[in-house]
Amino acid sequence: MDFTFTEEQQAVVEAAKALFAGVAPDQVPSPALTPGAVAEDFDRALWSRLARADLLGLLIDAEHGGVGLDPIALCLVLRESAKVLARVPLLESSAAAWAVQAHGGDELRERVLPRAARGELVLTVAANGRMGHDPAELAITAQRDGDGWLLDGLQTAVPWAHNADLVVLPAHTPEGRTVLALVPPVQEGLTLAEQYSTSGERLGELRLEAARVAEADVIEADGAWDGLRDLLATGTCALALGLGEGVLRMTGEYTSKREQFGHPVATFQAVAVQAADRYIDLRAMEVTLWQAAWRISTVADSALPVAGDVAVAKIWASDGVRRVVQTAQHLHGGFGADTDYPLHRYHAWAKQLELSLGPAAAHEEALGDLLAAHSLS
Repeated sequence: MDFTFTEEQQAVVEAAKALFAGVAPDQVPSPALTPGAVAEDFDRALWSRLARADLLGLLIDAEHGGVGLDPIALCLVLRESAKVLARVPLLESSAAAWAVQAHGGDELRERVLPRAARGELVLTVAANGRMGHDPAELAITAQRDGDGWLLDGLQTAVPWAHNADLVVLPAHTPEGRTVLALVPPVQEGLTLAEQYSTSGERLGELRLEAARVAEADVIEADGAWDGLRDLLATGTCALALGLGEGVLRMTGEYTSKREQFGHPVATFQAVAVQAADRYIDLRAMEVTLWQAAWRISTVADSALPVAGDVAVAKIWASDGVRRVVQTAQHLHGGFGADTDYPLHRYHAWAKQLELSLGPAAAHEEALGDLLAAHSLS
């Protein structure tokens, strides 16, 4: 494993830093003061700038109008986006396009990928399941019907569902296989209801009753959902890392200026030790993130399948980002809870990321199952 980033990946980071430099984390109403969603739509202006910078097609091949890079490059951009709480479906749309490119048919790729790379087509993924802890692929059933498929079931907490053009739905067939169906959020047989995330974003509850999907819009390849789920989880780890780094930097700046007894509180041993512990958390989150992203990008052999590295990364991301924001709140004192100061927004986002695609305990259980099934000797 080589942690050195390529010139192309480093160039992507610089482009992302320049683009996100003008994004304010408090540009929408506070989730603490808003009974519903903080906004009806994601940041379309930022989405357009991402498209012009070719950052929406990072994982899409050049033949389809993309850049042709790997998931590591996407995670680098996600890391920068989370530092400013960028309100865009970059992870979901990029991951969905990646799955279409890897496993979709020629007609589906030609119809989806060029428009996704230009930002004209927004994709999202229903990965939460019915309750958030049950497998998402078991929430929907898919039954062949003539030249198409019929979908039935319920998916909850679908990010950006009200604003996306297509939702990628994992579903299980009577034979026990998992397929991916690309479904518009408004169609016959599909009911879309509102839900709200901890961070105040609008989510979607999708209820399907004999919703029909054309054959060309269903991906039947083995492993398509597993790969997509692993990429979503790894991207969530990248978001958690970027958010944590932004919070720790904010905390360092505050404790360096805040004085008690004539000295900056950052010089107090108790404060410095707590900040140092959180720095160690971030470095552990970083190394496990790049291990998982590298495994996905290279499909390298290992004693455990890729899901093992993803589980380790998500365990560190979930626990680590929670500890970082809790320590930040503690070191800020009452100022950290001030709704005119952005820290409380980072806390809400951190809680959402901690639980997205399963908390640490769920991934610890999955890792235990993998270790039991695979000999490491």
